[in-house]
Amino acid sequence: MKHYSGKKAVILGGTHGIGLATAKLLAEGSAEVLVTGRSKTNVETAGKGERRIRAIQSDAADLRDIDALAKIVTEHFGQIDFLHVNIGIAELEPAAEVTEASYDRQFGINTKGAFFSVQRLAPLIADGGAIVFTSSVADHGGTPGMIVYSATKAAIISFTSGFAAAFLPRGIRVNAVSPGFIKTPTHGVAGLSGEERAGFESLGDQITPMGRNGTADEVARAVLFLAFDATYTTGSKLSVDGGLGQRITRPQV
Repeated sequence: MKHYSGKKAVILGGTHGIGLATAKLLAEGSAEVLVTGRSKTNVETAGKGERRIRAIQSDAADLRDIDALAKIVTEHFGQIDFLHVNIGIAELEPAAEVTEASYDRQFGINTKGAFFSVQRLAPLIADGGAIVFTSSVADHGGTPGMIVYSATKAAIISFTSGFAAAFLPRGIRVNAVSPGFIKTPTHGVAGLSGEERAGFESLGDQITPMGRNGTADEVARAVLFLAFDATYTTGSKLSVDGGLGQRITRPQV
């Protein structure tokens, strides 16, 4: 097991799925972790039984919440070593069905929220620390039902490069993970029914070269590699997608 004793981390979108898996690995390694989420229910359950994890309700699309979060982090930690920007929503809509409201929701959380969270929290990251964004296999290429979502995640890759350059003088490394189909409570898509989630998972099994969905724990380990072990890496994207985005052909058997 990795040891993170003395490390302090903030995970935005850390009350379920990939974010919570990352928080638990950090806590198991003796780090202190603050996680955020929009859902009151998820916030209440995220830290149960986890002495080293504190969960608070915060909406990354609301700059007032981001400013309030910065104050809480200052009071709770002072400085942090690692910021994981794991926020994002996906709404599956063909281009003709995209509304101004759904467009604004996705860009408001996925890009505006991500940018201003880093802007407001960066002064609290210790020199030599790390930031990891969660992007998506959809951050390149084209999928008809995910045009808006894909654009928001392409912006995250651009943010990764831009912030990496901006924070070089402070020695803060900035990288991104790009997950494919990952088995989480929502599968990363808003509003799916149980039947639709099962279909989404089945699709992932079918089209992913490795023949299965990934797990939140597998992505979390990649996140922590970038955060603490990849000490000569910044501005990079690590794909955690079973080969889906790498043009690997699944053998026919």
